[in-house]
Amino acid sequence: MSEPIERLRQVMAALRDPTGGCPWDLAQDHHSLIPYLVEETYEVIDAIERGEPAALREELGDLLFQIVFHARLGEERGEFDLDQVAAAIADKLVSRHPHVFADRKFASDAERDAAWEAAKQAERARKGERPAGFFDGVHRAQPALMRAQALQRRAARVGFDWPDARAVLAKVREESDELEAALAAGEAPERLAEEVGDLLFAVVNLSRHLGIDAEEALRRGNEKFVRRFEAMRERLGEAGQTLEGADSDTLEAAWQAAKAAEGD
Repeated sequence: MSEPIERLRQVMAALRDPTGGCPWDLAQDHHSLIPYLVEETYEVIDAIERGEPAALREELGDLLFQIVFHARLGEERGEFDLDQVAAAIADKLVSRHPHVFADRKFASDAERDAAWEAAKQAERARKGERPAGFFDGVHRAQPALMRAQALQRRAARVGFDWPDARAVLAKVREESDELEAALAAGEAPERLAEEVGDLLFAVVNLSRHLGIDAEEALRRGNEKFVRRFEAMRERLGEAGQTLEGADSDTLEAAWQAAKAAEGD
């Protein structure tokens, strides 16, 4: 293992030293660290989106620390250590990429994907795990948009998919019509929530067919909304008005002006 990684592992061991370590680090376990693991992951994403290499380097370090922390906890319990974590993922990558490491050729992306799934099933069999459900490995803990994309990709591998984006767009319209009908019928909130879920799932499918990451698209949409809302607020302020004091027509006019300023 490289010297910097070994030093990081030694730092982690010192933080967890029962006689002279950090009380906060000593109090942690796998479950208590989950929020920090999630937070650091999103901070890495934020640094990537901002296009700031120095920030990305720092955030990757913070995320790496979380991995080292969990590995240390495993080592203390005699379950696994950082070397085993690294070796396991290296072995898995080699096994699942025979076209890179074993000179195997695939005639198509579909054939390569099928080989990937077969390799995963073989790994489970070697471990003595129960036969997998079709969507095992698409974890519930993922953000809903990411999970929807993963579920759809998995289904598409066996041909359960729309032929093209136009067909999915028709499905989006169908789901929108069903939601409108449910609203008109005064359906219960639970029923409306189901229809909204169907519509969102269809939109994610449309994004996938267009080669667009739905999670990334929504993040950009969020940032656009924030940017334009702040521009609207500033315009109102320049006119001596506030968000709270402006009527709906004034808000709409300021919003449209903010959009126009971006050339939209």
